[in-house]
Amino acid sequence: MGTDGWYEATAPIRVDGGIRARSKRGSIGAQWWSRRFIDILEDICDPGRLTRGRSYARKGQVISLDLLPGEVRASVQGSRPEPYDVVVEIEAYDEAMWADVERALAGQALYRAKLLAGEMPVEIEEVFDSLDLPLFPNELEMECSCPDWGIPCKHLSAVLYLLAEAFDDDPFLVLAWRGRARDDLLGALRGQAEEEAADPLHVPDEPLAERLGDFYSPAVPLGRLRPRPAATAAPDILLRALEPPQVRVRHIPLLDILRPVYRGFAD
Repeated sequence: MGTDGWYEATAPIRVDGGIRARSKRGSIGAQWWSRRFIDILEDICDPGRLTRGRSYARKGQVISLDLLPGEVRASVQGSRPEPYDVVVEIEAYDEAMWADVERALAGQALYRAKLLAGEMPVEIEEVFDSLDLPLFPNELEMECSCPDWGIPCKHLSAVLYLLAEAFDDDPFLVLAWRGRARDDLLGALRGQAEEEAADPLHVPDEPLAERLGDFYSPAVPLGRLRPRPAATAAPDILLRALEPPQVRVRHIPLLDILRPVYRGFAD
């Protein structure tokens, strides 16, 4: 009897040219977004199965891994001659949902600039949450063709860990899994930036003859005018402006640790 189920008790068949995890020991995932994904996995999945999955990922037992909007499909070699088929699914957001996300991101010049520079700002998760569209899944629909009982099996776990490493290499895969390709997202944000930069002082010209009737009338009724609230700076604005230090605490960037502390000053 195997440790994961009733059938697979022997060692897996060795794979030549399989996808092998770069990490040789310890945790997998170096960037904040991949660590965020790993934290979710370790919260919802059995630790023993994840450990065996890491071993499979490091041995190169995953033959193929393809990420599509809303799903990941992979092939994993176990102890049987025929590789197992693995599917991991999440909700892919539709065009209307992504239009809301793009408007929200375009409205934040700093986040937009970081994304256009190929970076994934930590605050992007808050933008998604504000729209009730979580960036990272709270649960996963997972399926493997192996006979092992329980989800995730070691084959699924291996794929999930390799997915986290793929996120390390390209953070935009996190967004692509939710249904938005990198080029489409950046094209929308770039178009917004170009529109703002074209002529921020442009005012449509109207002939005076067409405005004689209301030329001296206020554009807004006086009764609706209100004092403008005093501008306040976000408590963590200094952290956003500074170049992030290359310091990590237990694989977590120092800024990710300091940010909630700074925000607590505003309470």
